Amino acid sequence: MTTTRHPGTSTNVLVAAWTVPVMVAGQFALLAGLPIAVVLIGALRERRLRWWAGALTALYVVLLTLWLSGPGSAPSLSKYLSPVATALFAVAGIAVAIAAVVSRRRAR
Repeated sequence: MTTTRHPGTSTNVLVAAWTVPVMVAGQFALLAGLPIAVVLIGALRERRLRWWAGALTALYVVLLTLWLSGPGSAPSLSKYLSPVATALFAVAGIAVAIAAVVSRRRAR
């Protein structure tokens, strides 16, 4: 009898998850949407990562919507975010990255 093992979190998702907090801390919050999309698509395969990826995506969408709909004149999402919001966004990215690492190790 052969058993199929779930491969766990892919390397692409793992790298994208760690890219999010780096991009946010480096003042590229708007471009962080690309690795967030990779993580979200990868989370469709990895059940343990779905909630984390969904929460990170929801946070990104809320911050992006507030920036786009707000009366402020901030030229970019990074300039719009307060230091607290930037830290919260980066910590959420780190939490997803750690969840991806843990998910990958449990699949082995």
